[in-house]
Amino acid sequence: MIILNAIFPIFALLTLGGFLKHFNITNDVFLKTADKLVYYIFFPVMLFWKIGSSAPDRSISLHLCLASILSVIIVYLLSLSAIRLFRISHFQAGSFSQACYRFNTYIGMAIVMNTLGEPGIRYFGILIGFTIPIINVLAVSTLIWHSNKKRNFQQNVVYLLKALISNPLILGCVAGIFFSRSQTSFPVFIENTFQLMTAVTMPLALISIGGSLTLAGLKHNTKISFIASMLKILVLPVIGFILFTLFNVTDIPFKAGMIFFTLPTSTSIYVLSAQLNSDTQLASAAIMLSTLLSFVSLSIALLI
Repeated sequence: MIILNAIFPIFALLTLGGFLKHFNITNDVFLKTADKLVYYIFFPVMLFWKIGSSAPDRSISLHLCLASILSVIIVYLLSLSAIRLFRISHFQAGSFSQACYRFNTYIGMAIVMNTLGEPGIRYFGILIGFTIPIINVLAVSTLIWHSNKKRNFQQNVVYLLKALISNPLILGCVAGIFFSRSQTSFPVFIENTFQLMTAVTMPLALISIGGSLTLAGLKHNTKISFIASMLKILVLPVIGFILFTLFNVTDIPFKAGMIFFTLPTSTSIYVLSAQLNSDTQLASAAIMLSTLLSFVSLSIALLI
């Protein structure tokens, strides 16, 4: 029942988002506006509020983050090896590599909320706060390396720094961590305001994701997108499980981390691929396929 109770609501809202788009109840303008609201306002506020409310044990958080970051780096290196092994073109390389380790934050937070509650949200928030900068560095660096657009080193560094400094999710997590260390609490009226603001976050995010999922490109990129999906939802969780065992990560941090590892790839890989001249059809195919397959990987993670 835990699988049904935790995962069904998420995929139900994703499906609803797809139906709403199919029947023209929502459109591209609505989805883009919803994405901006969630990305720039509602989700960062949620992260700030949940992380800032209390601080988990620092040693556990450190082990959780170190093991997770190391797992991501290992899979990133495996993705580079796969690019050479399967002779993936420069045009596809950046999209392929991203699809192997980038994760869908919104689906992850929704499942953590359903299964682990407040403690899980705080650990998951701290985890993504530390991993998102690392993942952005890896993704942007690989895309730039394989891009046909010629930039000098200084332009590449500036682009990367802007991507990190302006990331609202990173800012929300960092602000929450600092606030939690101040040992102060939110006034009741602020708590109530945050509660109202964040109540809409997950439904809006999931409906928006469902509306943006498409089968475009899957037919012509089945093999490569499948390889990327296997690295993301099979190899990464196995490596993560081994490192969690070595780092002695247990209980709620372990469960939050395993959900993190088994998530489908992020929809943002499409946007970044478009910006840095990589294959958006492959990105779209990897997003769709990994989302479908993640039902299995997430189910296994919840049973461990």
